[in-house]
Amino acid sequence: MKVALIASPYPLEEFPSPPLGICYVAGACEAAGAEVRIFDYIVNRYDPEKLKKQLDEFAPDVVGATSVTLNFPAAAGIIQAVKRHRPSVVTLMGGPHVSFAAQSSLRAYPEIDVIFIGEAERSLQQWLPAYRDRTSWNAIKGLAFINDGQFITTGQGDFIEDLNTLPLPSRRLLPISKYQALGFPISIITSRGCPNKCIFCLGRKMVGFKSRYRDPERVADEIEMILSMGFNRINIADDLFTANKKRVQAFCEEILHRGIRFDWSAFARVDTVHEETLRLMRQAGCDAVSFGIETGNPEMLKTIRKGISLDQARYAVSLCKKTGIQAHASFMIGLPGESMQTMNDTLEFAKSLNIEHGYHMLAPFPGTTVRENVKDYDIEILTDDWAKYDANSAIVRTSKLSPQEMDEFVAAAYRPIFEEWEAMKKRHAEGLSKDMEWLRVEGDKRLHLMFKILSEDLIESEGSIQGAGNHDSLEELSRRIARKTGFEQSFALRYLTDCVARKQLICVQNNGSAIWQWTPFLQR
Repeated sequence: MKVALIASPYPLEEFPSPPLGICYVAGACEAAGAEVRIFDYIVNRYDPEKLKKQLDEFAPDVVGATSVTLNFPAAAGIIQAVKRHRPSVVTLMGGPHVSFAAQSSLRAYPEIDVIFIGEAERSLQQWLPAYRDRTSWNAIKGLAFINDGQFITTGQGDFIEDLNTLPLPSRRLLPISKYQALGFPISIITSRGCPNKCIFCLGRKMVGFKSRYRDPERVADEIEMILSMGFNRINIADDLFTANKKRVQAFCEEILHRGIRFDWSAFARVDTVHEETLRLMRQAGCDAVSFGIETGNPEMLKTIRKGISLDQARYAVSLCKKTGIQAHASFMIGLPGESMQTMNDTLEFAKSLNIEHGYHMLAPFPGTTVRENVKDYDIEILTDDWAKYDANSAIVRTSKLSPQEMDEFVAAAYRPIFEEWEAMKKRHAEGLSKDMEWLRVEGDKRLHLMFKILSEDLIESEGSIQGAGNHDSLEELSRRIARKTGFEQSFALRYLTDCVARKQLICVQNNGSAIWQWTPFLQR
C-alpha cells in the first residue's frame, strides 16, 4: 500500500518549522506497513502540474492532508485536484480544523472521503488495512465520512495513554535541507494534553485535559537524532511544557546526564514556573520561554478563563530575568468585551514587563468555546473565510470596538518598532550600523532571499548550468537568482556559498552540465 501525505501550503512569513504533525502521521502509516511519501508544499511551490507528476510517479492508493484553519482551503483544494486526476485514490484529511468542522468540510468538499478526528495515529493504523472496505469504517473510532448522503461520525478516538508507543515522527521524508536553509527551529513534543480551559484555544479538546508524558529517555533519543540531522535549535511545542515540575526536572537531568548541548525554547504558563525549574532548564540549554498572557485587564482574564493573574505574570517574567532565560509574552486583541480601555490596559501592561512581546488578533477557530458559545459573549464573528484566520487582522467586533479600530490599535502599538527597524536598515545601507544591528538586518535580508528561492523553486528552475565547474556554476546560479529575486548578486552568492558549506546544496555533474540541487536526506 502506498500513502502520499500533503504538507499543505503555509505562508513562509509565518515562520513554519518542519511540520511535526504530518511526520507523526507518516510514522503511523509506516508502522501500519505502508510505503509513505510526503509531498511538501510549504518549502516547495505548489502547482497542479507538479502534483499530477508526483501522483503519476508514486501512484499512491491513499492521499491525505493535514491543515489548520488558515490553510484549510488550500489543503482541500489540493485534495480536489488529487481526485480529479486520480479518482480511484482514497482521500483523507486530519488536523484541528476538520476535527471540529467535519460535517461542513465533507459537505463543502465531497472529494474528501474520510476525516480523522483528534489524535489520528491509532485510528489510522486501524483504518489503513481496511481503507477500501467502507462497510468496516463504522467500527473504527475517530472517523467522519458521508455514506449515501448521510453524515456519519464514529466520534473522537480514545486518547493514546502511552505516548511512548507512538512511532517516532518520520522527518526523513521531508526536504530537510530546505528547512535548514530557512533556519527556523525544529519542533518536538514531550507531552500531550492541556488542563486549562481558555475559551479561544483548541488544545484541551484536541489532545485532552489530562497531560500525558513521554519518557525523558525517549525524548532525549529523539533530540540526539534531530541534532545528528544538522539542526541545532529545538522548540518544545507542548501545549504546556512546565505543567509538571518533577517531569521537567527529569527531562533536564537526562539532557545534562548525556551531555547533549543544544539551544531550545518552550511554551509555559506564568503560574507553572519556579526559580528552581527555570535554573535547571537554563543549565540544560533553554534560553527562551514564551508566555501566553493574552490581556493586561484582570476582568478580561476572567472572561477568557485564563486562570492567571497579572501579578503571576510579573513574577514569572522576573524569574526568567533572574535565571538568564529570555521571556516572550503574547497578547491577544479582539477578545470578548474588548474596548479601547482594555486594549490600553494590555498595552501598558506589556510595556511594563520590559520584555519582547507581540500581539495577535483573536481567530475564533471551529471547536473553540468562544465560537461554539458566541451568543454568551460580547463578540460578533464577521467571516467564515478561513484564509483570513491568520490572527494578523481583526475578523470580529465587540459592542465597543470595530475591527478597524482593533487593526489601527495594533498598528500604532507596533509603529515605534517598525520605525526603529526602518532606521536600522537605513544605517545598515549607509554602512553605519553596529555589529548586532548589522547581523539583524543581514539575517532579515537572507530570510527574504530564502523565501523567494523556496517559494518559487528557483534552485530547481535555475540550477542546471551548461559547461561549468562547481565554482563557476555557483557564480552563474547566484547571478540568475539575483535577477529573479532583485537581490544583489554578491549577496545571493554569499548565502548560496553558505548553503553549500552547510551541505544544504550540492552540485552534480551530468553530461557536461553542473546541476545544483537541494541535498537529499540520505546524502547529508
